[in-house]
Parts: sequence; C-alpha cells; structure tokens
Amino acid sequence: MIRPVLAAAVLFISAGSAAAAPAPHVGIVDYAQLKTPLPYPYDEHADANAALEKALARARKSGKRVIVDMGGNWCGDCRILAATMELPEMKAFIDRHFEVVTVDVGRFDKNLQIPARYGITERLEGVPALFVIDAKTGRQLVGRAQVAALADARHMRPQDLADWFAQWTR
Repeated sequence: MIRPVLAAAVLFISAGSAAAAPAPHVGIVDYAQLKTPLPYPYDEHADANAALEKALARARKSGKRVIVDMGGNWCGDCRILAATMELPEMKAFIDRHFEVVTVDVGRFDKNLQIPARYGITERLEGVPALFVIDAKTGRQLVGRAQVAALADARHMRPQDLADWFAQWTR
C-alpha cells in the first residue's frame, strides 16, 4: 500500500514533469553497495556566498539549473546523498543538467543567509536541504515543503533520489 504522502508526491512528480528528462537508472538497489567510507561533501571553510555566485554564473552560461545542497558532514543522510550523486550514472546525469554547490550549515548555525535568500528564514526542516534555482531568473523552483524531501535519504531507495533530481530538469 502506498502511503498518502508518497502517493501525493508521485502525483505531483507525474503532473509536473512532462518536460523533465527521464531519471538515470541507478545501478545499486541498496546503500550497502555504496563505496565506503562515505564522502564528507561539505567544505566547512568555504565561502558559501561566493560558491553560490560562481555556480549561478556557470549556470547562466550553460543554461543549467543550480542545485544548492545544504547539510553537514555529521549527517548520515547528507553523506548517503553525496555518495549516490557520485555514482557514475548519477554524476553524468547531474553534470548534464545542473551546477551543484554544497553549503555547510554547521549545526544549523552557519550559512543560513543562503536559505534566507530564498525565503526560508526559520530553521531548516532537516538536511540535506536542496534548493533548485533557475539561474536566469534567480527564482527557487523547489517549494518550501520539498526543500527537505531528501532529508531521510537513507530510508529511500537509490532510484528515488535519481527520480527526485529528474523532476527538476528542463
């Protein structure tokens, strides 16, 4: 039986993805198949504002969208997402459609100006929190309720992560 929230998400994805690229087929079915140790994807010393501006500039030139991946190296779900994004089939798909910038949020006390820029001024619902930005307009495409859609990545199937990214392609 499909849970109501999952059913609503499937309907939303189905309804809103007519022009989206098909998701890549992920070659693993279980996260135990990921290469370990899992990556530490967030540079704790990076200038998040500069990194975002560079990603937006690259995206404006390339016509891609920007994924802003906010999280912390302490977060298991963030590390699983990062390792899944590094799978060859996922990396090729993401590189084809997106410019990605990772932003360290510390313990929800760092770089919070980034979500505030897109209207989220209170605590993030969870991490990883992903924003999808249209570089031409600067508009965030992911709704407030969807920003933390992958915050429970370790309890999702790897293919679910691929499907989530596919819905935000052009």
